[in-house]
Amino acid sequence: MKIIIREAQTNDAPAIVHLIRELAATANETSAIAEAYVAEYLCSPKSTVLLAECDGQVIGLLSYSLRPDLYHVGNSCLIEELVVQQASRRQGVGSMLLTELLSRLAKTDCAEVSVAAIPDNTQAIRFYKRHGLVEEAVFLEKHFIDQINNSTGETRG
Repeated sequence: MKIIIREAQTNDAPAIVHLIRELAATANETSAIAEAYVAEYLCSPKSTVLLAECDGQVIGLLSYSLRPDLYHVGNSCLIEELVVQQASRRQGVGSMLLTELLSRLAKTDCAEVSVAAIPDNTQAIRFYKRHGLVEEAVFLEKHFIDQINNSTGETRG
């Protein structure tokens, strides 16, 4: 099994939508993601999606954004999503994606990389720790997506 890691292009939108929906389903949720939004995301100069591809099939993705950070006086990277299709899990695909990202960041002015994980997702936490990430802060968030979805009549898991 030869896996290549590459940056996503707009024609990868259907595969990206599929993987994000698979990720949402694992949490018994739904995602309002659509191909048009993926294209918009990919056009953002500070947002990137890395894809893992095997035999021409996209089997995983890692999305991330860079943003300026005043405290660190450099860029900060936020890993947004990391998902590997169910049939390709436990084969090192996620590690390949994360290793590629960390390698890219090491060659830039990026000061730090961070990721949020649900506290009871011990598997994900162990995965990130194996790759050198440490628990350093509590990540707090407020969701507005439910308000947006409710105003359009959509529902979220």
